[in-house]
Amino acid sequence: MSLEIARKYLEEKGMADRIMEFDVSSATVELAAKAVGTEPAKICKTLSFKLKDGSGVLIQVAGDAKIDNKKYKDFFGEKARMLSPEEVSEYTNHEIGGVCAFGVTREDVRIYCDSSMQRFDMVYPACGSSNSAAGFTPDELFEVSGAIEWIDVANY
Repeated sequence: MSLEIARKYLEEKGMADRIMEFDVSSATVELAAKAVGTEPAKICKTLSFKLKDGSGVLIQVAGDAKIDNKKYKDFFGEKARMLSPEEVSEYTNHEIGGVCAFGVTREDVRIYCDSSMQRFDMVYPACGSSNSAAGFTPDELFEVSGAIEWIDVANY
C-alpha cells in the first residue's frame, strides 16, 4: 500500500517513471545499493524525527551519512529524537524499510534535504516499500519531495 501512495504522489509530479521495483529487498542502504547497482553512499536515507512540540521532521541524507547531534541541535534547537517504529507509519505513511518523502500527508511534518547528497549526480530514495527505489538528481529530489530547505546536519 505504501508503494501505491508513493506511486500516486510521483504520478501527480510526472515522475512515476523513475520508480524501480526489485525482486530482492532494498530495505537497507547496502541492499538498496546492490539492487540499484550503485554505491551505498548514493542511496538516500529518509530519517524521521519528532520535535518536542510533536511535529515531525524528515531529513533525506546520503547513504554513508550519519546525523551529527551537535549540528542537529544547532539547527533545530533541540536534541535529535527519532520516531519510534510505531510512529514512523503514522507520520510518513510508510513502513520502516521503505520510508520516503513521497506522499506524506501530515501537515506537521517538514521535509529537508541534507547537503551530504549534493556531491552526487544521482541519488536513490526508497519508494514506500522494502523493494523499491527511484532515481533523482539531488535538486530533482529536493523539488519532488517538497523539501523546504537544504541543511547541513550530517557527517559523512
